[in-house]
This record gives sequence, C-alpha cells and structure tokens, in this order.
Amino acid sequence: MKKILNNPSRFVDDMLQGILKAYSFHLRLVESGKRALARADAPVRGKVGIVTGGGSGHLPVFLGYVGKGLVDAVAVGDVFNSPTLDEILTATKAVNAGEGILYLYGNYSGDVLNFDMSAEMAEMEGIDVETVLVSDDVASAPKDQWKKRRGIAGLFFAYKIAGAKAEERAGLAEVKTAAEKAVFNTRSIGMALSPCTIPAVGKPTFSIGEDEMELGMGIHGEPGIERTKMKTANEIASVMTNRLLEDLPFKKGVEVAVLVNGLGATPLEELFIVYSKVHDILAEKKINVYKSYLGEYATSMEMAGASLSFLCLDEELKRLLNAPAFSPFLPQWG
Repeated sequence: MKKILNNPSRFVDDMLQGILKAYSFHLRLVESGKRALARADAPVRGKVGIVTGGGSGHLPVFLGYVGKGLVDAVAVGDVFNSPTLDEILTATKAVNAGEGILYLYGNYSGDVLNFDMSAEMAEMEGIDVETVLVSDDVASAPKDQWKKRRGIAGLFFAYKIAGAKAEERAGLAEVKTAAEKAVFNTRSIGMALSPCTIPAVGKPTFSIGEDEMELGMGIHGEPGIERTKMKTANEIASVMTNRLLEDLPFKKGVEVAVLVNGLGATPLEELFIVYSKVHDILAEKKINVYKSYLGEYATSMEMAGASLSFLCLDEELKRLLNAPAFSPFLPQWG
C-alpha cells in the first residue's frame, strides 16, 4: 500500500487538521477532541440547521458540503465508519438557532442508529429534530423498496435543495419536505473498475480482474449487481442511463439535472466521455438536461469508476438548485 500519510490510525484526524487550517475562514471545529465541524458563522439566526455526517473517505462528502446554501454542520467518522453519537449531538447543538434541526444523510445502518439516538437526546434538550435519509442507489434494493436503498452521490442534490430552502428561512417542516422531494426524484447507479484501501486496514477492500468492471458496487465496496468484462465508455453510459430511466418515470419533455461523478481515481476526461453519451441518449428520448455537474462529488478513497445520478426537476427544484451556495468544494454563485 502506498499512501501519503503519517500514521494510519491518525489518518482522519490529520486530514481534519489540514482542512481546518486550509479553510479556517469557512469551517470551525466545534469542540476540541470531537470530530464535529460547523460553518464558521453558525448558528445562523432564524434558520433551520442542517446536520449531516458519515464515514471519512468520500470527500467532498460529507464535510465538503458544509456552507451557505448547503448544510451547517457535519459529524465525521473513521474511514467508512459512522460518526459517534457524541459527535452528532455536538454538531447538532453547535448549529441550533432555535428553528429546529434537519438530519440529512445517507441510508446506512450505523449512521441511522447513531443519528436516531442523537435525535432522541436532542429532543430531550428541547431541540426539534427531523430526519431525511437519502436512498438513491437503484442497485441496492428493488424499486418497490426504494426507501431501503443506500445513499450515494445523489446526496449532493439533497444537500443543495434542502440547503437552499433553509437559506430562504423556511420552517423545519418545509425544509424537510424539500429534502424528501429531492430524494424521491433522484436516482443513482455506480460502476467500479478497481478497489480502494482503508489506511488502517492496509489491503484492498475487494479484488477485481484487470479486464473486469462491476455495475452497482457500493461506495464502501459493497457487492454490485453484475460483474462483466470491461465495456466501452458508450456501453457503460448506456447501461447506467437505461437503469435510471427504467426506475423513475422520466417522461418525454421532463427536465433533469445530471451528475457524472468520479469515485476518486477516474480522470475528468473519462467522465466527459461518459457524459457525452448520456446527453445523447437523453436527447433521443426528448429529456432535457437542465443542468449538469461533472467531477468528484462523492468518492471512495482511490477507487476507479464512476456513478451517474439524475434529478427529475420541477420549477421549485430548479429554483433551489440554481440558488447560490458556497463551500471551498462547491462555489456556486447562482
């Protein structure tokens, strides 16, 4: 294993120190010794606070989406491990401005357990908490069980929509509804070409042949739905696009936002090749691409591969998607 690090057991803490030093104008450590970070200006008066969190190894998920028009705080776990109850509760209190808190995160059992316990403790202290789980990965459960699916790169759309709604000073119920609407209208699927290595483990999370690819693999190396010989970029784009179109009723004339996401080791050039075919398929089906995002939005350490996400849009979602937002990882000026 070759990685640029000091001590594998301190990988996450060393990473957080670097981010806090690089972006001290933007982020603050809520409490010494706890992996809870918040917007430098939080809590924001009159605004619902949005808290997220999860395991490290997915930058810019999760802490890359802390900022104006996005989320307000994040609890950070070890690589591919959930944050602790204490860290989640610390992040919650740090951004509570009296308007309530929305927990918005991916649907993983460890995260659900700790966030649910934190919500109960926050409620005991008089903080209203609502929860929305992101479950966009079509490969992880059947369509009729979509609420059981994993959350992958579609998290980005949920952060953007809910964050914009909260910036409008909408109430907690309205922010929750906006987040739920984004989740309901988002579908994602990924494909992997190579494994990644957790620093503290020191060996790849799985093995795959040099001439193979796996469709539907999760961002932690969870098994996918099909392992095949390597396909061309156009074939990969076609398979992923059709899977998403089959899962949500994307009708002729609908507008969508498209996210082509790299998993950590895929050159941007390759993502543009995939996007070109995705765009052509949608055009043939009279589905309009309203907005596109390409790059690394939700990674898996140094895994090679990509994921594709569609967000089916209406006028409200377009407005919220276009609203200004800022983090060092996502400067969107509107």
